[in-house]
Amino acid sequence: MLSKLLCAAALMCFATACSLAQDPTKVEPKHYKLDFENEHVQVVSVYYGPHEKSSMHDHPGGVVVCLTGAHLRFTDEHGKVREVYAKAGESRWYPPFKHKVENLGDTPYEAVYIGIKQTERVGNETTNPTTAGDEEAKQILAGYLLAASK
Repeated sequence: MLSKLLCAAALMCFATACSLAQDPTKVEPKHYKLDFENEHVQVVSVYYGPHEKSSMHDHPGGVVVCLTGAHLRFTDEHGKVREVYAKAGESRWYPPFKHKVENLGDTPYEAVYIGIKQTERVGNETTNPTTAGDEEAKQILAGYLLAASK
């Protein structure tokens, strides 16, 4: 009886861990490298070789700046598939979502993901952390955007 109870508890812990957020820098270090992080943002370098795939992970909502062009396939946690064509220098907003990624192209894909971790409340207004906070984060973001525009 005790062994059945322990197995059930272990299974519940495993299921809970799988359902929690999967930080891409932890579960996909081959594809995602943490460049900078504070209480406001997470800046992550993204690299997928030709035809590489990721496991399921998620990001906070944020902006991706494509350093190279790409043809990508995103599959969300419910199995919904979306193909995306990106151009070098392009920036896009993505809301938070759990997904897998596949580089469908024959060339590597490189990008920078700037995840917004939280917003700050000032009175009844919500402010964007990039305008309310950390100068170092602003400088890093400006550097990435400048590099992407070249």
